[in-house]
Amino acid sequence: MKLDLNGIHALAQEQGIDAETVDAALSEALRLAYLKMPHAAKHARVELDPRAGSFTIWARDEIAQEPTEDNPHPAPELGGEYDDTPHDFGRLAASTARQVIQQLFRKAEDDRVFGAFSGQRGKLITGVVQQDVKDPANVHVAVGDVEALLPRREQVPGERYRHGERIRVYVTTVARGLKGPEIIVSRSHPELVRRLFEREVPELASGAVSIMAIAREAGARTKIAVRANTPGINPKGALIGPGGSRVRAVMENLGSEKIDIIDWSANPAEFIAAALSPAVVSGVQVISEKNQAAIAFINDGQLSLAIGKEGQNARLAAKLTGWKIGIESNSAHAAKLREQAAKAADGTQSGNAEESAE
Repeated sequence: MKLDLNGIHALAQEQGIDAETVDAALSEALRLAYLKMPHAAKHARVELDPRAGSFTIWARDEIAQEPTEDNPHPAPELGGEYDDTPHDFGRLAASTARQVIQQLFRKAEDDRVFGAFSGQRGKLITGVVQQDVKDPANVHVAVGDVEALLPRREQVPGERYRHGERIRVYVTTVARGLKGPEIIVSRSHPELVRRLFEREVPELASGAVSIMAIAREAGARTKIAVRANTPGINPKGALIGPGGSRVRAVMENLGSEKIDIIDWSANPAEFIAAALSPAVVSGVQVISEKNQAAIAFINDGQLSLAIGKEGQNARLAAKLTGWKIGIESNSAHAAKLREQAAKAADGTQSGNAEESAE
């Protein structure tokens, strides 16, 4: 049966697919196509002849064996091979060959895309917004000739994505999906902020300054804890930049989102106090290091600032530090201390009165 194997090999070579891979896939596809035909033998193999541009289906029949006392149910043996290539197999063979080539080309393209992006996970990339009317919930982002997906869960609340707009996104997932490589990107991931700062701050690239923790409520506020690894460097100043230029460049990529940059500390009380910035904390009491629970004491006039709108500042401080943070005003704390002192004094007086009565 004729088949233009040389032409198929030439097409495959253009896509970087070797002849052995093509022949193996084509042979198996032709064998399966043959097995679906009426009266096909159960056992068959396909032999390709690239020089002649043809293929042959060699079949073998099962030959039943006589039962014996030792083997009452003998397995059938296979007879010799014979040419069982169907005469009307040409159209089916050509169609099968086209499908095999398409599948191999698609796999080669998927491998190329996956290989190109497998090392991009966790990195910042720039793409162009491509709206898809069939998929209004998600945003498609063209990165070169590849489309990444910005799902609704990774979008920033209130942020608009206009067709043709260039945006920076954070690559969260690169995987092999049912329909090819699946590249998921994010605009709401906290690490997006880290990558944006790394583009603007040389001290982060050199290791002189480190971002130790990030807490983010995308579209509203981000808190970043930093420390210096080199003496004489102001880590907050490095991220802020001359005249605020560096932090301003990052904020331009985040819209109206606010950024708080604080000093990281290994001392939990100091870290918690800094995390509640811009409020000024007068003191922190560690309740349990094991359970990571603490109370921060705030001047009455700073209380609403420490808690933030709808509790946002306190919530982000807890995320940033990893501690459960209770917030108490200084006046309430002072009143509590007075009450405890009064109870203690009453207990002492009662004890003295009982001793006098005795």
